[in-house]
Amino acid sequence: MNRIDQRFAELKAAGRTGLIPFITAGDPAPEATVPVMHALVRAGADVIELGMPFSEPMADGPVIQHANERALARGVGLSDVLEMVRAFRANDATTPVLLMGYLNPVEIRGYARFAAEAVAAGVDGTLIVDCPVEEGDTLMPLREAGLRQILLAAPTTAPGRMARLCEAAEGFLYYVSFAGITGAARLSVDDIAERVSQIRAAAKAPVAVGFGVRDAASAKAIGAFADAVVIGSALVDTLDGAASADEAATRAHDFLAPVRQALDAG
Repeated sequence: MNRIDQRFAELKAAGRTGLIPFITAGDPAPEATVPVMHALVRAGADVIELGMPFSEPMADGPVIQHANERALARGVGLSDVLEMVRAFRANDATTPVLLMGYLNPVEIRGYARFAAEAVAAGVDGTLIVDCPVEEGDTLMPLREAGLRQILLAAPTTAPGRMARLCEAAEGFLYYVSFAGITGAARLSVDDIAERVSQIRAAAKAPVAVGFGVRDAASAKAIGAFADAVVIGSALVDTLDGAASADEAATRAHDFLAPVRQALDAG
């Protein structure tokens, strides 16, 4: 079984809400990424979403945009990201790793080649922001290799398209809590709860909610009705400026641990 499927099955059996932190590979420094990933697991992460640095991250707000810029300035590319996952797997064979990014670097590498290398490194799924469900055949080589394709839904998604997303969802369906970019802080919990309830009733996969989740309180509020919570910009902002890999790992752990505690208390 794919690690993502296995982890969500475990969460459901335990009655727990999943916690999915996002970081950008190579930020705050290339040598910090693997220690930060391990620190996040120790703090209670269920799945790690690892951003592949890209020059035009159109879905992301300023915090993650700048993280991409810093990683690219340090020369971090797709080969480095895969090597980071491989290094992480040397000491963690169970935590699912999801690569988030954009189509261009994958297309340049070649879909079949990327899929084979990602699986070999220990990647479990991909979230390719600019490859919607309507163009899903593009990523067929990734799915054939065993990678879960994580799809995005939003408050503006039309009913017909939402039905298609619910039918095609695998791993988990990522519900964007508002129409906008990552990092904004305008959660309307009641509206999100109603929408997520409808989606969960129809989707063939668990539903995770992200965008706008910034701290333990907002994560707990979302965790009351979602299968998992994604938290990214606030964590990336916390890591910015860490002077060493050890400091970055400590910051990551100390940021995420209260979020995990709040979800479990909820």
